[in-house]
Amino acid sequence: MQAQPVTHAFQPVFDQNSRILVLGTMPSPSSRKNGFYYSHPRNRFWPVLAEILQEPLPFTPDEKQELALRRGIALWDVLASCVIAGADDASIRQPIPNDLSLILEHAPIRAVFTTGGKAHQLYQRYCLPKTGVEDIPLPSTSPANCRIGMAELTQSYRRMLDYL
Repeated sequence: MQAQPVTHAFQPVFDQNSRILVLGTMPSPSSRKNGFYYSHPRNRFWPVLAEILQEPLPFTPDEKQELALRRGIALWDVLASCVIAGADDASIRQPIPNDLSLILEHAPIRAVFTTGGKAHQLYQRYCLPKTGVEDIPLPSTSPANCRIGMAELTQSYRRMLDYL
């Protein structure tokens, strides 16, 4: 797949009750098409979140947003734009970070979680110097991360519960 410039096309999800911030790298082509976070049908983010929160699995963007906000979870991505081939984080070039102060100055965020190694790496390089808030890295829920099963993902994501 050819690398192309991509700009983050939808808003962060947060409100004045958000206690944790979950950051991916950049929305996948499927998420960009659907206009919401973790929208690839095989991405395990929403099933993992539903499991750890003991909630019904949300299906629509509205249901997902409602669940996140009701449970104090803010969603965004580390990058505002980059050059990327499809959803391949390893291909990212020319990264431009989001200004996380938009959320951090308006919500009582207790912890920042990054989903996947590239999100963690980019957060450390571009965001940490500005926010001063260490992130807690979690494994990617992407279908490309097939070496980590649902049980291990769920166990890793339970760390969120300490901050909700």
